[in-house]
Amino acid sequence: MNIRYRVDLTAEEREQLKQMLSAGNCAARKLKRAQILLAADSGASDEEIERTIGASGSTIYRTKRRFVECSLKAALSEEPRPGAERKLTGKEEALLIATACSKPPVGRGRWTLELLAGEMVKLTDHEDISRETIRRRLVENDLKPWRKEMWCVPEVDAEYVARMEDVLDLYNEEPDSRRPVVCFDESPTQLIGEAREPIPAKPGQLERFDCEYRRNGTANLFVFLDAHKSWRKVKVTDRRAAEDFAACMRDVVDLYYPKAEKIRVVLDNLSTHSASALYQTFPATEARRILRRIEFHYTPRHASWLNMVEIEIGVMRAQCLDRRIGNRELLASEIAAWVLFGVQF
Repeated sequence: MNIRYRVDLTAEEREQLKQMLSAGNCAARKLKRAQILLAADSGASDEEIERTIGASGSTIYRTKRRFVECSLKAALSEEPRPGAERKLTGKEEALLIATACSKPPVGRGRWTLELLAGEMVKLTDHEDISRETIRRRLVENDLKPWRKEMWCVPEVDAEYVARMEDVLDLYNEEPDSRRPVVCFDESPTQLIGEAREPIPAKPGQLERFDCEYRRNGTANLFVFLDAHKSWRKVKVTDRRAAEDFAACMRDVVDLYYPKAEKIRVVLDNLSTHSASALYQTFPATEARRILRRIEFHYTPRHASWLNMVEIEIGVMRAQCLDRRIGNRELLASEIAAWVLFGVQF
């Protein structure tokens, strides 16, 4: 069945696209996608858009689909394209990163793409590795070893191990209600609504739903998980700013663990995940009161998968969110039911 996607821009998104077209300083492909979204939002059909803007039908379809299923940013950006199998394996890529973060050869001021390619040939079984392969892997890992400004110090590996062992030691402790371990993270989700009401299933007929649906904005999910007992909590919010994080930490102290002496919170390195967020949100006395009961434990950078709540978020998406949910109220009620079901069973 051919799925159709309806584009409904918010006033803010519409203004953003108009400003982008007015400035004209973006790539031509990005500007064309902006034109497609504005035209679709105004009610133009795909045939009209194809005729007036000069975009192909497949481009129009992909742009609308990525807007509805992902976000405005995704719709404007290039979609990942399939290609040949990656030249470097995961271990070889890790070796490349470690090499790029080490000191350059004697007599050279910095690593270059040619030097790194040659070094990888020496360290692996590859007969040759192109500069482009090296460049792409470095870009993916945000490494620029040819620039003097690069933050590249040997203590990175030690910090990684220290944080990893700190988090794993918390998981390995015996359960202690006075010092619980709470894994915390957040996850944005798209609100995707039906254009028309589905027809329920009945004997001899599958459930039927219309192929057109629309994006109704986004919501944020703050997820809490006790590492040592069967307890989880999901808080639905409109955003994930520092104030929202601070409110979550107050909930941990006052609502979820009011009798605990010290709550160890495992979290990633997002800029809002800090003690300063509480001082930005609450009076100093209130911020101090909350922080005296909380102890932050950060996962290593680029290793948020060490946070156990990541598994819970994956389960939640597979069991509860793998469908169209069109508004925040329905999202909150469905997640509340999912949380309760998990506690019961």
